[in-house]
Amino acid sequence: MDVHEVLEKTVSGLGYELVDVERSPRGRVLRVFIDKPDKPRGVDVEDCALVSNQLSRVLMVENFDYDQLEVSSPGIDRPLKKEADFERFAGSEITVKLRLPVNGQRNFKGVLQGVREGKVRLQIDSGEVVFDLMSVDKARLVPNFDRAKSTDRLV
Repeated sequence: MDVHEVLEKTVSGLGYELVDVERSPRGRVLRVFIDKPDKPRGVDVEDCALVSNQLSRVLMVENFDYDQLEVSSPGIDRPLKKEADFERFAGSEITVKLRLPVNGQRNFKGVLQGVREGKVRLQIDSGEVVFDLMSVDKARLVPNFDRAKSTDRLV
């Protein structure tokens, strides 16, 4: 198994979602971002410590070479990576950078309408734009501090 498979299996086995994995340029630092969708305030320090301890043991047993492991929340500007992310956060404001331009534009900001059959729908000021999920280079939630105050939830 590769490191991503081991991380996914371990994190999901603990009841968390693996959001993203980053490696430093020389591969010595392994950053793991986790979430717990059913937890209203998102992951906290105790969640990160639990996952970090378990991952440390598993990575040692599996003989993966790294110097430092960092486990954290994806933050209030959470990246959207998987199709399930685009479904889960429908109705949220997001920013998107595409690999190739649509109508001469690569960067968009708008309200995510969802994804269907691999096509992402985004409501922007000038109307709706539709693009292939596979053409997304980066997508992130736009923090909404007004909503965070009213619902006591950051994401």
